[in-house]
Amino acid sequence: MNAKVQSSPDSSARPAGKDWKDPKRYLWLLGPALPGIGVAALGAYAIAPKKLKALAWTGPILIHGVIPALDRAVGVDKSNPPEDAVKTLEHDKYYDRIVKAFIPTQYVLTFMGAWLASRKNVPLEDKIGLTLSVGAINGIGINTAHELGHKSNKLNKLMAMAALAPTGYTHFVVEHNFGHHKRVATPEDPASSKMGESFWKFLPRTVVGGLKSAVKIEKARLARKGKSFWSLDNELLQGWAMSAGFFGATTLICGPRAIPFLAGQAVYGASLLESVNYIEHYGLLRQKNENGKYERTKPEHSWNSNNIVTNLFLYQLQRHSDHHAHPSRSFQALRHFEDAPQLPSGYASMLLPAYFPKWWSEMMDKRVIDHYEGDLSKINWDPDRKAELMAKYADYAAEVAAAAKAPKSDAA
Repeated sequence: MNAKVQSSPDSSARPAGKDWKDPKRYLWLLGPALPGIGVAALGAYAIAPKKLKALAWTGPILIHGVIPALDRAVGVDKSNPPEDAVKTLEHDKYYDRIVKAFIPTQYVLTFMGAWLASRKNVPLEDKIGLTLSVGAINGIGINTAHELGHKSNKLNKLMAMAALAPTGYTHFVVEHNFGHHKRVATPEDPASSKMGESFWKFLPRTVVGGLKSAVKIEKARLARKGKSFWSLDNELLQGWAMSAGFFGATTLICGPRAIPFLAGQAVYGASLLESVNYIEHYGLLRQKNENGKYERTKPEHSWNSNNIVTNLFLYQLQRHSDHHAHPSRSFQALRHFEDAPQLPSGYASMLLPAYFPKWWSEMMDKRVIDHYEGDLSKINWDPDRKAELMAKYADYAAEVAAAAKAPKSDAA
């Protein structure tokens, strides 16, 4: 499948190059505004906890309720910046500052959450809500780290680890760049989910596999420089030290009652990252060439969505095909591909279905088969369920394959 870049409907009349203006330029501020919304909600809760109990649950309400509803109401945006405007977009420091602005407020929010959750008279249900709220926003903070971690500048990489420190997931910077991007949409990639694999089966595989991969990658990098794993140059150790320092300082300030909160929000935040990983490449498989090597990553190897609201909050992560084709391309320049596989809705709307295997399979399995035009041999299967699911979908796949071939037969 050769993916086509979608052109805007009015491209013939659109200004080119430096005269083109990003229509979403100020809407991107929704990204760094998110932890600010969290700070405001927790501040209001702190003032009147009994009257404003619901504010303790701001994070889950936003992610699973408000953003999906806005996605449905606002719709999609398939427009792309003109190619001759990309260089100007990439060099505009405004967008870089937007991403980095997330981090200071993220830390303020986490300290506020720890302080509130560690108070003696806070009800258990409020502590759970506070934990999930902060974890949700720190989970989105991993996306900030994702954007910064793809830049070669050392400061950007350190800031990426700073964004990951509250979730203890700093190894993501190493594994994602040098593991996932190399092995994406293959059975060897711990961050690519397989058709028939539930999120709950995928989660331990990706957590353990990702950590092992990061250690292996960093050992090899240091060995090439003649250094041991325990070198001060080890980026994994640097990241883990940042997490330990953050957790230690927060516990020192808020007391030991903050520990369950810190652990809980970190686990939930990291699980949101892995939920998105589960969604992004489900069932998709890069085929092998005659030499037995995997083909180059193409737009068809990632699930995409153009729901504009989630894209604004996630720095256009949902344009995932272009990200894998051009990992260093900044979020504001990512493009929609006409032929890239599309999710039924935005990432925020797909999170809850991902937690329920039957719901998920009903939404996605036939979509995978449609993408491969009924050719079941092209799917990245969960080996434990491959035979069962191939038998289950044999008739449907045959119908899809026949429909795909029909126009060619008619034309002939």
